[in-house]
Amino acid sequence: MNSGQVSIQFGKENLTIETGKVAKQAAGAVTVQCGETIVLVTACMSKEPKKGLDFLPLTVEYKEKTYAAGKIPGGFFKREGRPSEKEILSARIIDRPIRPLFPKGFCNEIQIMAMVLSSDGAYDPDILAVIGTSAALSISKIPFQGPIGACRVGRIDNELVINPSYEEREKSDFDLLVVGSKDSITMLEGNAKEVSEEVIQEAIEFGHKQLQASIGIQDELVKQCGDKKVDPELKTIDPELYSKVEELANEKLLEVCNLTQKEDREEAVNVLSSEITEKLIPASSEINIIDAEKMAGDIKIALSEIEKKIIRKFILEHKKRIDGRGFQEIRQLTSEVGILPRTHGSGLFTRGQTQSLSVVTLGTRHDEQMIESLEGESYKTFMLHYSFPPFSVGETRPIRGPGRREIGHGALAERALKAVVPSKEDFPYTIRVVSEILESNGSSSMATVCASTLSLMDAGVPITSPVAGMAIGLVKEGDDYVILTDIAGLEDHFGDMDFKIAGTKKVITVIQLDMKVQGLSKKILASAIEEGKKARLSVLENMIAVIDKPRESISVLAPRITKLMISTEKIGGLIGPGGKTIRKIIADTGVTIDIEDDGTVLVASNDSVASDKALEIIRSLTEDVEVGRVYKGVVKRITNFGAFCEIAPNKEGLVHVSELSNKYVKSPQDVVSVGDEVDVKVIGIDEMNRIKLSKKQVESDSD
Repeated sequence: MNSGQVSIQFGKENLTIETGKVAKQAAGAVTVQCGETIVLVTACMSKEPKKGLDFLPLTVEYKEKTYAAGKIPGGFFKREGRPSEKEILSARIIDRPIRPLFPKGFCNEIQIMAMVLSSDGAYDPDILAVIGTSAALSISKIPFQGPIGACRVGRIDNELVINPSYEEREKSDFDLLVVGSKDSITMLEGNAKEVSEEVIQEAIEFGHKQLQASIGIQDELVKQCGDKKVDPELKTIDPELYSKVEELANEKLLEVCNLTQKEDREEAVNVLSSEITEKLIPASSEINIIDAEKMAGDIKIALSEIEKKIIRKFILEHKKRIDGRGFQEIRQLTSEVGILPRTHGSGLFTRGQTQSLSVVTLGTRHDEQMIESLEGESYKTFMLHYSFPPFSVGETRPIRGPGRREIGHGALAERALKAVVPSKEDFPYTIRVVSEILESNGSSSMATVCASTLSLMDAGVPITSPVAGMAIGLVKEGDDYVILTDIAGLEDHFGDMDFKIAGTKKVITVIQLDMKVQGLSKKILASAIEEGKKARLSVLENMIAVIDKPRESISVLAPRITKLMISTEKIGGLIGPGGKTIRKIIADTGVTIDIEDDGTVLVASNDSVASDKALEIIRSLTEDVEVGRVYKGVVKRITNFGAFCEIAPNKEGLVHVSELSNKYVKSPQDVVSVGDEVDVKVIGIDEMNRIKLSKKQVESDSD
């Protein structure tokens, strides 16, 4: 591996790509540095194609090493374990734009590994990992049809910003990751607060222009030290076999295109595949089992390619979709709420054969999720989890933990809704939404957005606006193309684009673009965004007809949280020595109590009586004694000059013998006994903070 180094200005910092110093046995290896953040990216390829595959066996791993930020991992083992959600999402960001850029039929195993070696905590390493992946592949012998560039775009004070830091991203109207080639966009990933389609398009164009510099330095690096690309062995089907399959399948596949139901089409294609296999594979005595199995596999691949060609031609030439819809027609929509009686909120959204059941659970601060990352610890009070069981597509498979796809779809829907979910200051609950995909035939992630909006409103969560989403597709051959609204599964599989757009009536909250081809022009991009807006408004209309705003109150099954502010000086007294006081309140009332450093006290309970009792105790402990106020006191001890009464925990005052009654009192014991409850009035607090009480004045006031 030859050595080389290139550098450019990248936002406020220099971006430097270096190769030939480390990991020299990989096919391609680079370090990418911006500020004091360094990412190592390696690319390796198997020597031989993977037998029996008809797809690219590409794996991408992204790892944030804790030593990069001078930290030791938490937990018992003290070493990095299973990937975090952030690492999985970053790996998907790398994978999606590079996958279409390998030759068709290329079946050698490719492994990309990106490791964060140093982190300054200022910039997200994911952009460096994308650029580094493209650079490592470009200088290697691996037949990669790049390079591609990447950048992050934000907007602060109405000014577009390239490569904003974490701090700047908090101030930005949106967070948009743009990946592209010299001529087109290959991937988009972004979420926004309140941003219009026009602003997003402007940001995309700005980002595409800015990322050209990262492509330019990769070209320069390739000139310095790039390896000669190998001439790969590509998976091909014998032309004679392909022709026979095409001859047998063409007519029947055209008939399949007129079947509007997914199950009918799948059954027809499976039957056709079996018939063709029986006709074309010789008797077992004339061919060995291995060759027969290979031939059967090739027939399936050929049939899939022919089906793809016929369906695309059917759409472009007949101007008709395979399920009979118009290009901008949305499948039948159904929205329902409140279908689960014991949950805090539920929503069922159905769009054609895609269905999401979303359920909301409201919790307290104890239910917050702690996130450990290179930037430090943080806490999430809004979580959305996506589940994709095999029965949703009529399949059987083992049930494991959430896969990368499930994590990615859940994160996308979560970002779509985060813009409208209230802050924890305004709504002091931890919110968990779970989307169960009960049926799937295209864009279950956008169905999740719709169902989750319904369930949040059903739960009484005061979201600012309902959010809906839609997936837009594309079929393109040369200059001829068709944009498809609400793509079904087959249109996603055989199409060229999956463009998910979600938002409210007025603004976009999230976008995600994946291309199956090498790029997307600005003209098509603008048209797709416009169609997405029309579709989104139509879906919102269906949802709002069922529930147009959050319910006035949360479910009776959810905990009631009451917020109380106390002086920070009183926090210690409320907690008590070793937590004794706070534990006693919790034990006596059964409530949950959270105390913030700023003096915010949150009392949570399903029992309003218990909550009121706890609040009364907290107020009595933390409020200053008021002169002139009447308190319920308990006689604690009696002396010859008066009685000491506790008017609040750890707060006692003296009722002098002269203030015990309007009548003459010879001895305090003649009027009160230890343990008596008496109403007393605070008549003074001396310079030593001693409280003076009067029972007599309360009696006089009541006469």
